[in-house]
Amino acid sequence: MSLPRLCDCSPVSQGYSDDDDDDDVSPRLCDCSPVSQGYIQSQVTLKVTEGNSTCIKAELSASFSITYNTANGTRTVMVPLPGSAVVGVASSCGGDGRSPSLVALFGDGHALGLSFSSNVSLYSVANLTLQYNLSDVSTFPEANSTDVVTVETTSVGMVARVNTTYRCISASPVIVGGATVTFSNVTMEAYMTGDDLSPNESVCTADQSFTTVPPPSPSTTTAPPPPPSTTTAAPTPVPTPPGTPNQGSYSVSNSNGTVCLLARMALQLNISHFSASQNKTIQEVVNLQPNQTTSSGSCDPTSATLVLTQGSATNLSFLFTLNTTSNRYHLTGLSVVAAWSDMTAPFNTSNSSLDYLRGSLGRSYMCSSEQTLSVDQNFSLNTFHLQVQPFGITRGQFAQAEECQLDQDSMLIPIVVGAALAGLVLIVLIAYLIGRKRSHAGYQTI
Repeated sequence: MSLPRLCDCSPVSQGYSDDDDDDDVSPRLCDCSPVSQGYIQSQVTLKVTEGNSTCIKAELSASFSITYNTANGTRTVMVPLPGSAVVGVASSCGGDGRSPSLVALFGDGHALGLSFSSNVSLYSVANLTLQYNLSDVSTFPEANSTDVVTVETTSVGMVARVNTTYRCISASPVIVGGATVTFSNVTMEAYMTGDDLSPNESVCTADQSFTTVPPPSPSTTTAPPPPPSTTTAAPTPVPTPPGTPNQGSYSVSNSNGTVCLLARMALQLNISHFSASQNKTIQEVVNLQPNQTTSSGSCDPTSATLVLTQGSATNLSFLFTLNTTSNRYHLTGLSVVAAWSDMTAPFNTSNSSLDYLRGSLGRSYMCSSEQTLSVDQNFSLNTFHLQVQPFGITRGQFAQAEECQLDQDSMLIPIVVGAALAGLVLIVLIAYLIGRKRSHAGYQTI
């Protein structure tokens, strides 16, 4: 059974290509957003059971945006998770060293897998796996391969408190390899203690709305003023700025152990969230600590993923894509999952339509200056002393660097100032020589 393909979302079919100018606003022939394609309307119910007990239950909608190679370039299709999806035999409640997992099978050899992990207070989707079969010609027309492709990511962003149901009605994209999985209308629980979802919920960041208490309505009677007090409330402590973060070195290797991505950078996270201690929304700035951070990821011919994990508190994922026509790469996606001590609920967000850190194939991208990578209104990432190369690495070392515009500008300023000073000195010297010559001309030989 093949998947319904409601719209071909490839650049060519839409009347534009990857090498178009950024300001090209030619009309698209088809709206390729998940909502317009009707992909997030139907909801699928999936259960994993062991004996008479249910350990995982998920009610969700999902759509998949998948880019694949054809003889004439690349094409992108969007397909839904159909209502006919079934729970595969690889699903498990865990035990014997295995993690609980839910595997949904659909279409002609396609699968979506979610595996879970837990600590004392939280559980999360620790790994997402997407498998798609390129020999399914009705879903992937003109594919130049018949392979079954498997991509995975550990940066999913679904985190909930133990014994609660994870709920997220908003559309939540997850970048996985060269594909994007968009979830919506999700209610899900793992490590269940009953046969149905818990009535207690952990609501995702996108669904949370923080409101302030309205002022009391005016009254015709006025209460007497309170008696003076000799005590003064302690002021709310102001967080100390974390300072410039330390630089860390990270790498990703492919299946044969060859390094395929290199990165050196110092990172600082800026997250707006509701503070439990201050009872209001605050902006918290936290440095990523390289000595507490591990790196992982994956590399494909046209995409590369770097995942940085700092303990159980912070997970940061970068997606780079390569344009094979121009041989240029850039940072396409950035996502974060944070469970910091002052948060009332785990924070997660992502953006898969970014355009940062542009470089050429076979070269690294370098920027020593501070950059701010804005992801959305609640999250941005500051980078310092950055050098990254996601493609074309040889001998496990960075290639020649292409410097960012900020660094070029910082070098240009002293050159301009120096040239201006040299010009000023030259003008003064010429004026002095002319004045001296005129003063000598006033004396005649007797």
